[in-house]
Amino acid sequence: MEKLLERLRTKKNLILQGPPGTGKTWLSKRLAFALMGQRNDSKVRAVQFHPNLSYEDFVRGWRPAGDGKLSLVDGPFMEMIRAASKEPMTRYVIVIEEINRGNPAQIFGEMLTLLEADKRTPTEALELCYRRTDGEQVFIPDNLYVIGTMNIADRSLALVDLALRRRFAFVDLEPRLGKIWHDWVHVKCGIDSEILSEIEKRILSLNEEIAADTNLGTQFRIGHSYVTPPFGIPISDAREWFRQVVETEIGPLLDEYWFDALDKAQKARQRLTEGF
Repeated sequence: MEKLLERLRTKKNLILQGPPGTGKTWLSKRLAFALMGQRNDSKVRAVQFHPNLSYEDFVRGWRPAGDGKLSLVDGPFMEMIRAASKEPMTRYVIVIEEINRGNPAQIFGEMLTLLEADKRTPTEALELCYRRTDGEQVFIPDNLYVIGTMNIADRSLALVDLALRRRFAFVDLEPRLGKIWHDWVHVKCGIDSEILSEIEKRILSLNEEIAADTNLGTQFRIGHSYVTPPFGIPISDAREWFRQVVETEIGPLLDEYWFDALDKAQKARQRLTEGF
């Protein structure tokens, strides 16, 4: 956590990337609160990128008003810039979920240049595509931080633009089973240690198979979130719970991974629940 926070403090922009189920969304919010030194939801804003999101949605654009006319409306990024500018001694964080699902270069526009840590001063301010007044210029304040999340296992997404890569620090998240996961699930959810050890062994074996597949690799491994009950919900029948997770969550994911070899996906499913 300290290393992540140090990177965020110096770079200003950080992307958490990793396989599905590795806690990217969960960690992004905790990083934001740790950076601020308190849990203050009013200083954190979460948005999600998607293929239809535009510069006009995220930064500023014209929108229909109630009187049938168009009005110039600030998007969430401009709103956070304005809020952070009013309180320069307070840290603000915007969390961007699935940052590679949209077109970051198009969505950020000139803000992509202003994101750089050494350009966050009034002297580096730029004019926006849509100006409220002649000569209006904007810069991103030094106390506004950006945390993005990125699922690197989604084959439908293009590679991240190099301009975006240059402005963000990237951190890889790994599936974490081990003792901390084991103890937390045992205490919070009441699942027997012996069952958890068996679940861990089977998931680790599956991840080794996925990592060794030349068409997949380590970025397609199964994250620990799949076998962590949400919010510590007590589980009365742990074996049945795990079978349902495999049937409705992990199994369909494996079918997608090995869409051209469904028999391989079916065998992997069976190994997860065999004799369980």
